[in-house]
Amino acid sequence: MSAWITGLEGTPAAPVVALCLALLAAVSHAVFGALQKGRHDPWLSRGAIDFCYASMALPFAFFVVPWPEPHVWLLLLGAMIIHIGYKYSQAKAYVSGDFTVVYPIVRGMGPLVTVIGATIVFHEHFSVVQWLGLLLLSGSILCFAVINVRSATLDRKRLVNALSWATLTGFFVALYTTYDAYGIRATPDPFTFLAWFFVVDGLVFPVIALIRYRTMYDPPALAPLMRRGLIGGLVAYISFGSVMLATRLDKVGEAAVLRETSVVFAALIGWAFLGEKVGAMRGFLIILIALGAVIVEFG
Repeated sequence: MSAWITGLEGTPAAPVVALCLALLAAVSHAVFGALQKGRHDPWLSRGAIDFCYASMALPFAFFVVPWPEPHVWLLLLGAMIIHIGYKYSQAKAYVSGDFTVVYPIVRGMGPLVTVIGATIVFHEHFSVVQWLGLLLLSGSILCFAVINVRSATLDRKRLVNALSWATLTGFFVALYTTYDAYGIRATPDPFTFLAWFFVVDGLVFPVIALIRYRTMYDPPALAPLMRRGLIGGLVAYISFGSVMLATRLDKVGEAAVLRETSVVFAALIGWAFLGEKVGAMRGFLIILIALGAVIVEFG
């Protein structure tokens, strides 16, 4: 698998594979977000997910992939710190507001800031048409959030709190996307970075979740929680792994933009499984989000 990925780099097939990986990441990321926001406390869900994917990645990290080079350990440490900030702000946002309020803001902020970061770090450049597509996609996502905010039942203080945490989470999304792209490009074998990333990324939040679980007045049953963690861990491999590989094969900015079509899938998940309404205007915005992604990819 490693030889196949590295063999694709710089070939005409690389952008096509990156496109497919980014869209796969979009679908799976929406599922991942819904799993964290679902019936369980977001802190507990995140802890269970992190524990499961770290445990599953550990044997691959030790016995399957090549051992990381010395400089990769520093990159992994940086990734762990950034992702702790991301997961903390995301959990705070999910506790404060509805999934369909928080999620579009997070995903709307991400691509705009990521494209700017990719321009600075990787010297990528979007054409004028691509910028128009990016503005259409991000603007539609943020309009999606505005509609959801208006229909939210939260009081003003909780709503402002949710929006603040969601905005901060969006900046963390852009930061980790750019940083992880740098990390996976700096490793000869991309799966070395991926395997060890999931190990180190899963060290902190299980401890936080355990402390929270032990102080709860009425903690949930462990079996359903760990089942959610196992499913979430498998989805995380697809979601985060796919977008990381996409950023190695093609432009970071384009992969980030395509991943944010996850809002479309998140809306469908919220409607089908979480009992949240979509409506005609949201349906129209979903079309604009998809159109914006198409313009970015082919502009």
